[in-house]
Amino acid sequence: MITHPRPWFTSGLMAMLLFAALHVGALSPATAADFDKGMTAYRSGDYQAALAEWRPLAESGHAAAQNNLGFMYAKGRGVAQDDAKAIAWYRRAAEQGHTKAQLSLGLVYAEGKGVPQDDAEAAAWYRRAAKQGLADSQYNLGLMFTNGEGVPKDFVRAHVWYSLAKSNGSRWSQVASILLKSLMSAEQITQAQALARRCRDSNYQECGD
Repeated sequence: MITHPRPWFTSGLMAMLLFAALHVGALSPATAADFDKGMTAYRSGDYQAALAEWRPLAESGHAAAQNNLGFMYAKGRGVAQDDAKAIAWYRRAAEQGHTKAQLSLGLVYAEGKGVPQDDAEAAAWYRRAAKQGLADSQYNLGLMFTNGEGVPKDFVRAHVWYSLAKSNGSRWSQVASILLKSLMSAEQITQAQALARRCRDSNYQECGD
């Protein structure tokens, strides 16, 4: 069995979420400037100034700013740590299609941090981000199919998502894929490779869900 490295993965990934390439979308020059001011302030450790820039954007519907507020409430940076508020901001961003917020919600449900632990809900959020090409969510979804957490155990689908994650830059998926292959038949591997090609060619719409 390939175990789900949740404690490491959650802490390691969450520490990087804010500084990963954010999906900002089409912004007016003024909005983009405000967002960037917030990022500069955050990186310098001035969390209050970052909040002053991001909160109005988040309240007006800016998904990346909403995601960042979620992160700040989750970590207690510039605000009192508050899982409920973190989840609320992540959810607002995730429902707009922000992939990193979707991944964050998946991690929250996988860990049961601020919500009842729910593997099925975690898998659903991972899937939404995975089908937009986010490698970390593709990897996590592969793990869940490997271990039957929140989804039926299915080595073919696990291999598909590891393969896609690997092609999108996930080093962990390469290791997981090698381990998984030792548990699969040649027929299963061939089936997974074909399904991965179809999924990729269809822009993640035909992935054997």
